[in-house]
Amino acid sequence: MKVRNSLRSLKNRHRDCRVVRRKGRVYVINKTQRRYKARQG
Repeated sequence: MKVRNSLRSLKNRHRDCRVVRRKGRVYVINKTQRRYKARQG
């Protein structure tokens, strides 16, 4: 999982990417392509 300071560019990598907030952190998750994962915060 990548830790990035900007997740907006990562959201555009795949059409199934979702930006999710959990426990004060922002995640990019993808159900179909599991390799697209990132965390912020």
